[in-house]
Amino acid sequence: MKITFMGAGSTVFAINIIGDCLCSDILRDSEFALYDIDGKRLGESFNILSRMVETIGGHGRITSFLGVENRRAALKNADFVVNAIQVGGYEPATVTDFEIPKKYGLRQTIADTLGIGGIMRALRTIPVVEAFGNDMNDVCPDAWFLNYVNPMAIVSGYMQRFVFPKSVGLCHSVQTCASTLLKEVGMSDFIDGHIEKIAGINHMAWLLELKDREGNDLYPEIKKRVKQKLADPGDFADQVRFMYCDRLGYYCTESSEHNAEYNPWFIKRCFPELIEKYHIPLDEYPARCVNQINAWEKEYEEIKEGAMKPHTRSLEYGSYIMEAIVTGKPYQIGGNVLNTGHLIENFPEEACVEVTCLVNKNGVVPTRAGRIPTQCAALNMANIGCQLMTIDAARSRKKQDVYLAAMLDPHTGAELDIDTIVKMCDELIEAHGNLLPEFVD
Repeated sequence: MKITFMGAGSTVFAINIIGDCLCSDILRDSEFALYDIDGKRLGESFNILSRMVETIGGHGRITSFLGVENRRAALKNADFVVNAIQVGGYEPATVTDFEIPKKYGLRQTIADTLGIGGIMRALRTIPVVEAFGNDMNDVCPDAWFLNYVNPMAIVSGYMQRFVFPKSVGLCHSVQTCASTLLKEVGMSDFIDGHIEKIAGINHMAWLLELKDREGNDLYPEIKKRVKQKLADPGDFADQVRFMYCDRLGYYCTESSEHNAEYNPWFIKRCFPELIEKYHIPLDEYPARCVNQINAWEKEYEEIKEGAMKPHTRSLEYGSYIMEAIVTGKPYQIGGNVLNTGHLIENFPEEACVEVTCLVNKNGVVPTRAGRIPTQCAALNMANIGCQLMTIDAARSRKKQDVYLAAMLDPHTGAELDIDTIVKMCDELIEAHGNLLPEFVD
């Protein structure tokens, strides 16, 4: 079996996914093909993963492929392809996504999923991922493409609609949603055996049902405790999601620092006090990137000097999906797939939705979620409109479609007028230079 990891310079994530595979009796003897365009980072991953293979008894084989000229060789005859690239990196791309909008008074927290930062990240990522898919159609057409790259719904939706249908988008937030909420409201005793239903879009899927192991509804008690927490939050940082739960009736999958920028309500120049009130961490992602870069440099030196730490299999879906497809033993995930056949009835079919999927020898098989509550669907649809318009812009390569995507973004549209949005988009396109394809007027 061959498992190819695109963007293997994301060393920590590569260690998690490939380490998980090495913990599996089904997967551990595979070839693990590492691909990246950064030789230094690729070398670090190759060295560490080779040592990991030695540590667990020599199972598996690590190979590496550097640069676009070796991409098809990395993909050839792959059974599974894991995608974890970041086009443009922290510098210059992420810095540009934050600093130019700031000049126009537009502040962001994460900027990797929606907002003007999410739009730009999508437009520079899609051409690269499309090239992967075109190669896969030639050299490994039967592979499954497991996408971990943000903006998840835009990149996965583009891939599934236009390039390589045998793909699924995977996020970390579904697995931990219910347990996080139960811990936050002091109901940890209900985590084991709980029953949940989650559906929506990536980073804004809704915990529609939450029951204990006997099937009793936990939401009434949760909502009482949510109101109490909001009345006296102190330094509690998850207030945006708690406000969703209180006002919309449902908790959602991704963190408050993410969701603060997916709507027009929390980051507002005319209400600066909201930032402190809701503990919204502006510029959180750049700060996180700097900390991660520094932490990794220190960790890599420690690994080089000392023994490899034993790897414990994580909650990431990747290795479990591969096992289920290979063995046919069913496994359940929250996956990002096209809304074909209206899995969520009140969303368009071309939307990329996050719903429960069953995985077996047939691959990833999504299940129907039905209608979701109107208020939840409306907030999702405000995001979906921007997502679909960004996909249109990636296809047309017209500046006008980029402008429309930014105009439809809830946070951008709430803060800036149309002319300012156009000017900001033009400056971002120019600043990103050859990281973006050429856009025409």
